Amino acid sequence: MSLEKFSIIESTLREGEQFVNAFFTTEQKIRIASLLDAFGVEYIELTTPCASPQSEKDCAAIARLGLKTKTLTHTRCNLDDVKMAVETGVNGVDVVIGTSSKLRDFSHGKSINEIIDLAQNVFEYLKKQNVEMRFSTEDTLRSEPDDLFKVYEAVDKIGVHRVGIADTVGIGNPRQIYDLVSRLRKRIKADIEFHGHNDTGCAIANAFAALEAGATHIDTTILGIGERNGITSLGGLVARVYSVNPAYVTKYQLPLLMHLDQVIAQLVNVDIPFNNYITGFSAFTHKAGIHTKAVLNNPSTYEVLKPEDFGLTRYIHIAHRLTGWNAIRYRADQLGLELSDDEIKRITEEVKTLADLHPLTLDEVDSLLYAMRNKQIESEAIPEAA
Repeated sequence: MSLEKFSIIESTLREGEQFVNAFFTTEQKIRIASLLDAFGVEYIELTTPCASPQSEKDCAAIARLGLKTKTLTHTRCNLDDVKMAVETGVNGVDVVIGTSSKLRDFSHGKSINEIIDLAQNVFEYLKKQNVEMRFSTEDTLRSEPDDLFKVYEAVDKIGVHRVGIADTVGIGNPRQIYDLVSRLRKRIKADIEFHGHNDTGCAIANAFAALEAGATHIDTTILGIGERNGITSLGGLVARVYSVNPAYVTKYQLPLLMHLDQVIAQLVNVDIPFNNYITGFSAFTHKAGIHTKAVLNNPSTYEVLKPEDFGLTRYIHIAHRLTGWNAIRYRADQLGLELSDDEIKRITEEVKTLADLHPLTLDEVDSLLYAMRNKQIESEAIPEAA
């Protein structure tokens, strides 16, 4: 799989609904779906209509919006559930069943052969419904590889469009994901989807490893919200792929990322983390003197992402003891103040001295710059007065 052709299955309206603070109304779901459509994701995944009467209505309402992006819903490997999903009018049905010994013993109680028989029954129905079909194992990383491959090969022969790998508890690491996807890629013809939880901080790295190994689809949510610590974040995946080649994500409306993050943060009552990929308040802020000098000369020295590609700007932080005179010069130029290098360096030393005593604001630095310019004007005016 080449990175140029991957697709995003955006699951804020399915996995994201499982986030502890998520209580989306129908109107809010429609707003989120419309924004994701404008951003350009290839798929939007919706909560199963079997979850509640309102979930069924919401699923049908979004399926009827006429979005460019395809709509999917997520169901158990159960014929009645799948029939209800099809009736909502979605473009595809994402079927899932647990394959780890833990889930087989403590959840549905079925053997691997029984899982295959159940899947055959479900997909024989779905094949006649003109919808995309995905079969995913749940808790994939704690399932026996031989069991996984037996199930995947069986559903591949049935003709599913995609099979899904789900790191349901976030236990996998990039090496494991790469190995599993690589082995699976050699055994089946169907596309491969990866769904990775972030319990141990590897969701984005695991998603990228899956793409490198041959996966074609990645599940994301806005801000990475979801069950427990959530899954691969939309912005994080975009940042990771962009860093390899910005051309790989030009199909998406990148300046909308900030708005998407802001909308979801407000709806689920959380702050956007300060160090969030792309949209965190410090994401494009430079502070250390040695960094700011280089960034002012060539931003790529300390930026792998171009803020302007995301509709954002970089910020050079100067009101602190680590500032350098190049950063102070940059601020003076922003203010339209013509000061000599010696004057800028004197102000820089004054800023450092004051910052050792107490926190400084940008207004205080600006006052020093204006004061120096006023002194300059006064000294220039004295000979004329004489």
